[in-house]
Amino acid sequence: MRTTKQLIILGAGLTGLTLAYLLRDAPLDVRILEARDRPGGRIRTLQSADGPGLDMGATWLGQQHVQLRNLLRELELDTYPQYQNGRLRYEAAPGAAATLHALPPDSSPSYRIAGGSTALIERLISCLPEQTITYGTAVTSITARDRGIEVATEGQTYTADHVVSTLPPALLAATVSLQPALPAAYRTLAAASDTWMGRSIKVALVYDTPFWREGREAATFFSNVGPVSELHDHSDPVGGGYALKGFLDPATAALAPAERERRVVAQLVRAYGPAATTYRAYHDTVWRDEPFTLRSTAPDPTPHRHAGEALLRGSHWNGRLLLAGAESSDAYPGYMEGAVRSARLTAARLR
Repeated sequence: MRTTKQLIILGAGLTGLTLAYLLRDAPLDVRILEARDRPGGRIRTLQSADGPGLDMGATWLGQQHVQLRNLLRELELDTYPQYQNGRLRYEAAPGAAATLHALPPDSSPSYRIAGGSTALIERLISCLPEQTITYGTAVTSITARDRGIEVATEGQTYTADHVVSTLPPALLAATVSLQPALPAAYRTLAAASDTWMGRSIKVALVYDTPFWREGREAATFFSNVGPVSELHDHSDPVGGGYALKGFLDPATAALAPAERERRVVAQLVRAYGPAATTYRAYHDTVWRDEPFTLRSTAPDPTPHRHAGEALLRGSHWNGRLLLAGAESSDAYPGYMEGAVRSARLTAARLR
C-alpha cells in the first residue's frame, strides 16, 4: 500500500493551483504556501459592483493555447473574443495628431475568460480541500535533510517529502536560500532571467459609455509617444460596464500615481477628444512594485530573456525539489498556457 506523502508548493498562482488541482486524487497531502494575502500571483482581476472586471495581470489567450483551453472546458469556464471594431488609432510621434487606420481581420484572434482571469483562479481553489493554501507565508529557505525537506518561513518550519517551486526564477534566486545550492549554471541563469510582466504597468479607465465604439472611432490604440503604449476595449461582453485597458511605458513607474493618471488622460484627450475625460474610475498596477513578483535592483534584462530555458525546469536533490512555473515552460513560457503546461509536466513527475 502506498503511503501519503507530503508535498509543499511555493506559490498560489496559476501553476501552483493547477498542479494542486491535477494532484487532488493522488496519494499526496498538498500544502500551498503563498507569500501574498491573495491567490493568483500575476493574475489579478479588480471587481466592482458597477463596472466590468479589470484584468490588471494576465488577460488574453488564443486558439493555440490548447492546454489552457482544455482546462477551462474541464472547469466549465467560458471565453469570448477580444472586441475589435476594425479600426486603430495610432500616435506616431510627439506633436503629431493620432491617425485612424483600418485593422485587417485577425487570423489569430485573442480571447478573454468570462468573469475575468481570476475566475479561473477561483474555480481551481473551489476544487481543492479547505486549508490547502496558507497565505501571508513567504518562504526564506529550503533545506534538504535525511528525514525530508525543511521549508522555513519567518515564523514556522514545514517538512515535506517533495517541494515544488512555482516562483519566477529570478524571485526564487533572490529571496530563497537553497541548501544544498543548486548548480552554478542554474543560479546564474535564474538570476539573469526576466520575470514575465514583472516590469509591466497595466492601466484601465472605466466609462459609462464606450465612445471608442461609436461612429468611425477606434477600439484599439497604439502609440510611440506614451505614456500609454497600447490600449484595448476591456468592456464586459454582456453590457456590465465599459473600459479601456492596456500598458504604460515602464519608465512611468517612477512617477507618482496622480501624475501617471494626469499624463494618461492628457494623452487620451489628444487621441479621442474631450470624451476621454469622462472616465468614472482610473486604475493602474505597477508590477515591479509587487515584492512577491519582482525582487531585483539590477538593470532591466532583455524582455523575456531566458524564458523557457531547459535549465529553469526539472528536478534536483534526487527528485525531491522540482522547479516549475510559467517562465520555465517548454512552450509558451510566461503565458497562462505556459503555466498550465508546466503544472501538467510537474504533476506527471510526481505521480
